[in-house]
Amino acid sequence: MAATTFEMDGSVMEGGGQILRVSAALSCIQGALIKINKIRAGRSTPGLRPQHLSGLELVRDMCNGNLEGATVGSTEITLTPGKIKGGNHIADTQTAGSVGLLMQISLPCALFAQGPSELCLKGGTNAEMAPQIDYTLKVCVLKHFQNIFFLVNRGYYPKGGGEVVLKVNPVKELSPINLTERGNITKIYGRAFVAGVLPFKLAKDMSTAAVRTIRKEVKDLYINIQSLQEKDKACGNGNGIIIIAESSTGCIFAGSSLGKKGVYADKVGIEAAEMLLRNIRHNGCVDDFLQDQLIIFMALANGISRMRTGPVTLHTQTAIHVAEQLTDAKFVIRKSEDEHANNDTYIIECQGVGATNPNL
Repeated sequence: MAATTFEMDGSVMEGGGQILRVSAALSCIQGALIKINKIRAGRSTPGLRPQHLSGLELVRDMCNGNLEGATVGSTEITLTPGKIKGGNHIADTQTAGSVGLLMQISLPCALFAQGPSELCLKGGTNAEMAPQIDYTLKVCVLKHFQNIFFLVNRGYYPKGGGEVVLKVNPVKELSPINLTERGNITKIYGRAFVAGVLPFKLAKDMSTAAVRTIRKEVKDLYINIQSLQEKDKACGNGNGIIIIAESSTGCIFAGSSLGKKGVYADKVGIEAAEMLLRNIRHNGCVDDFLQDQLIIFMALANGISRMRTGPVTLHTQTAIHVAEQLTDAKFVIRKSEDEHANNDTYIIECQGVGATNPNL
């Protein structure tokens, strides 16, 4: 059983679910008992929410561990991990809690499992305050590993009901991440969707407004944002848009927005377009969503990882704080000196710990 013991203050910095996700995954991979207290202490509803609870239960099941204090609203948990086994695992938030966030806690663990894993993740696929599943499907993390990731069903707020299956093959160790060459933006594409009873016109309005906004800055590229009416494979009513830009070196950037009651569809399209443009302008190689998700992989990798980013987000600073507390990884953040970069471009460098999978 776990020999080392870690303690983590769940209220520091970003003070949300991310501390739980990174801490639990690192505890599981290193076989170290972890106590996390003051969970989400500063939030309007402190303690564990259903999606955090289902993520922790998923990790517990994946590593044959023991989880104490895990109930909705709890502000303190203890996870004692065992060995990470492969096989089939199901996690269900039973709400519109994000499937993408369930993936963030479970994917690192699955990479260090004894054998292949199949994770069935249920909840919201296109939810507020979390990456939309369309982004996660494309995200660079998944390019690093031989994973198969497919969408069974979409689920929207408030019901959820979405389902995603992730098949992961374990690795012996992780190679360093090197994302420092941006290249030129070569493709911009996306999807504007309406689901359930909402009229198709909303999708067209979102798409048109988004293209119009991007055109002001990007003049020479074909922008392909499809308008879609989702009748099958969608649970609940919702509308939203996700726009992805790819660069010549394979970097991916995104902007997304979800419709809300009383908000005009074109405003939703403009919001997503402006988010994408912000992420392109800084000339980094990752956007604000991917930045913090890569920190755990950089910490575990064998060697020096480098990633060029825009302004370093609080989520990223929090992930670095947790990784440095729970591993011997060392991070350095410095301004980028590249002549193409603007003042808001940074290099995040990490000497990883070279974690190895004892089973392979």
